[in-house]
Order: sequence, then C-alpha cells, then structure tokens
Amino acid sequence: MVLNISVVESQILTNFSAPQMSSKKQTPEQVYNPAAIQHNMSIIEYCRTSGAALGGITAGILGLTGLNGFIFFVLTSLCTSTLILFKAGSKSKRYILSKRSIYIGGFFTCLFTYILFWTFLYGLVHVY
Repeated sequence: MVLNISVVESQILTNFSAPQMSSKKQTPEQVYNPAAIQHNMSIIEYCRTSGAALGGITAGILGLTGLNGFIFFVLTSLCTSTLILFKAGSKSKRYILSKRSIYIGGFFTCLFTYILFWTFLYGLVHVY
C-alpha cells in the first residue's frame, strides 16, 4: 500500500459554476468530498499507528522505562504528526479539515499500540 496524502487531490469536488458566496465574509465556500476526507484520515491514522509501533519498538530496545518511555512516546507522536504535515505541504487544508486532527486524533489508539510494542520488545531484549 503506497501512502500518499496527495492522492485525493483529484477527488475533491469542485464547483464548475460560479462559486457560492457566504453572506458574512463574501468569500467562496469550499466543497469537500466526505469520502476523500475519510480516506485521508484513514491514511493518517495508519501512519500514526505505524509510527507508534516503531517508537514502541525503539523504546523497548533502548530499555526506556517509566516516565522516560512516555516522554519518548510524546516526542515520537509529535515528530510523526509534523512529518505528515510536512508531506501535505502548505495546502494541507485541501486534504484534511483541521491540522489539530493530525496532532490529537487517534492519540489513545496510538498510545496503546506504543505500549504493546514497548513492553513486548523490552521483555524480549532486557528480560529474557
């Protein structure tokens, strides 16, 4: 599976007639394809889960324990989210609805994945 955030660029709906103007700001309204946004969010979730697994593997091999391991998770999560935004480029609004969803979305899912791989690799390397 090739991970490419810009794959949905052609799936965003465009309005070929005159753009509708909102009554307050007099700016054209954006029209989004919900299926494309959902697809992008699933790709982002896949990237974040993979990053959490790799971070957990790294923390387990390094032998991080306690608070150091959780700080490493936060750093890994921030790094992964920043790399996703970097990949999306300056036009990230075309692919997702908010940048906040990249940083906060799926936090606990990734945390559980991180803990699973962290404890498993720590046990394999340092206990047995």
